[in-house]
Amino acid sequence: MTKFIFVTGGVVSSIGKGIVAASLGRLLKSREYSVSILKLDPYINIDPGTMSPFQHGEVFVTQDGAETDLDLGHYERFTDTSMSRLNCVTTGSIYQAVINKERRGDYNGGTVQVIPHITNEIKERILRVAKSTNPSVVITEIGGTVGDIESLPFLEAIRQFRKEVGRQNVLYMHVTLVPWIASAGEMKTKPTQHSVKELRSIGIQPDILVCRSDRPLPKGLKQKLSGFCDVPEECVITSQDAKSIYEVPLNLEREGMAEQVLNLLQMEQRKPDLTQWQTLVQRLHSPKHELEIAIVGKYVQLSDAYLSVVEALNHAAISTYGKLRLRWVNSEDLETKPPETYLEGVDGIVVPGGFGVRGVDGKIAAIKYARDRQIPFLGLCLGMQCSVIEWARHVGGLTGANSAEFDPHTSDPVINLLPGQQEVVDLGGTMRLGLYPCRVLPDTLAFKLYQEDVIYERHRHRYEFNTTYRDLLLKSGYVISGTSPDGRLVEIVELPKHPFFLACQFHPEFQSRPSSPHPLFKGFIQAAIALSLSTLGTPTPLEVS
Repeated sequence: MTKFIFVTGGVVSSIGKGIVAASLGRLLKSREYSVSILKLDPYINIDPGTMSPFQHGEVFVTQDGAETDLDLGHYERFTDTSMSRLNCVTTGSIYQAVINKERRGDYNGGTVQVIPHITNEIKERILRVAKSTNPSVVITEIGGTVGDIESLPFLEAIRQFRKEVGRQNVLYMHVTLVPWIASAGEMKTKPTQHSVKELRSIGIQPDILVCRSDRPLPKGLKQKLSGFCDVPEECVITSQDAKSIYEVPLNLEREGMAEQVLNLLQMEQRKPDLTQWQTLVQRLHSPKHELEIAIVGKYVQLSDAYLSVVEALNHAAISTYGKLRLRWVNSEDLETKPPETYLEGVDGIVVPGGFGVRGVDGKIAAIKYARDRQIPFLGLCLGMQCSVIEWARHVGGLTGANSAEFDPHTSDPVINLLPGQQEVVDLGGTMRLGLYPCRVLPDTLAFKLYQEDVIYERHRHRYEFNTTYRDLLLKSGYVISGTSPDGRLVEIVELPKHPFFLACQFHPEFQSRPSSPHPLFKGFIQAAIALSLSTLGTPTPLEVS
C-alpha cells in the first residue's frame, strides 16, 4: 500500500518546505522506492498561469500541459520523475470542483460546507495521485505557514487522512525555523515550540521536526525541542543553510532523515545509492572554468521568475566543471542605453520567455549585440520570437517587423496568432501547453546537440512564427532547424557561421536535470566556456560528460 508523508511549515514563509520535500523524494528514490510529490497551494487562483512572476515566480509547465507552482520543478529535478496536473492543487481548483458538483446536483440538495465537502475533495485529490501511478510514497507539501487562515481546510483534511488510511501509513513532517539571536549569542527554540503548539491545536502531532538554521543544532537543543514538542530526539533533524540546494539531500541523509521516515512508516530499510548525487556536488565545488552569463529579461528583480532557466544553466555548468556567474540585465535598461553598457564582457547571453511588449526592444537589442559580437546566444520562447523579429528588421529588410502581440497593426507580423487562437478571450490555460513533438533537421546545430530526429519539448505560448515569412528568412541566411512533424510550426531557428546562436519556441529548461543537463543548455555553456577561455588565450577544454 502507498504511504503518505505530509510536509507543513511554520514560523515564516519561504522556509524551504519544497526543497525538503524534494530532497526526501531523492533519498527515498536512492533506496529504490517510487515517489510522487504533490503541492497543495492555499491561493484561490485556479492555477498560477495568470499570476504575475513578480508575485509568484515562474510558472512550471508539466508534460500534460498544467501550469503549476515552481516547486514542481524542484520535485522533478530532484526525483527525476515527471509530474502531472494531478500534482498541483489549489484552493481555487478545489472550490471550483465542489461548486461544479453542487450545480450538477451531486450533493442531493445538501448544504455544501467546508467540512465535509471541501476537505473530502482535498483528500480525493491526494488519493488520486496515489491511484494514478501507484508510487511507494506520496509526499504532500502544504503551502503557506501553519496559522494562516487560508491553509486551515488543507490541514483539517490531512488530519482526517491518517484515520482513514491507517496511522501506520501516514507521517507528519513539520519544517520550522530555529533562529540564531546574535545579541544573546544563542539559538532560540521558542518559535518552533509555538509553531508546533499551533499545529497540535488543530489535531496534528508532528512525527519529525526539520529545523532550518544557519548552523548545526547542538545535542542539547535537540533534546529541548524533543521534550517540548513531544518528538523523539532522533527525529529532530537539522536542515542547515547550504551554498547550493543540491547539497540538501546529502545533508539530510547525514542527519538520518530517510532512516527515521522508513522506521515510522514501517518500511524496509534499504541501502541508499547516492553516488551520482555525490559526484554532482563534488563537481559543483571543484570548478575548472569560470564563465559569466547574462540573463536579459523583464522580471529580473525576482530571480525565481526564471528559476528553471537558472537551474538548467547550473546543470550544464556543473557537468562541464564550470563556475557560473549570472549577470541579471533588465531588458528595459537596454532600451535607453547601448547594449555594451550592460553586456560588455559576458561569455553568453540568454533571453528567456515572457509576455507583453514591455522590455521587448531591449531583448531585441541584446540579441543583435550577441549576433554582431559573435557571443553565444540562447533564446527561449519569447527569446526565439524576438530573435526572429531582430533578424527580420536588421537583415531581412522588414524594418517594421514585429509580433502581433506587441503591435496588432504591424505591417509585417513575423510572429502571429494561430487561426484557432484569434477569438480566445480567457488568458488562463488557453495557450499551446505541455509536451509536443519536434522534427529536427539533419546537418544543423540542433541535430548535433540532440542527436535525434524527433524530440519532445514542453511549450507555454500563444503566438507562433508566421510561416508567410519562412522563405524570406531562409533566403537571407537564417536556418529553421526544428519544426512540428507536419512542418507547419517552426520550433527552432539558428544562425550558421556563429559560435552558438540558437533559439527555440519551447521551454527546454523544464526538462533539464542535475544528472542529465539539457543538450541545448549544455551546448550553450560549452560555447560560452570556449569564448571565455579564448579571451584568456587558454585552449578550449574537451567535452565533459
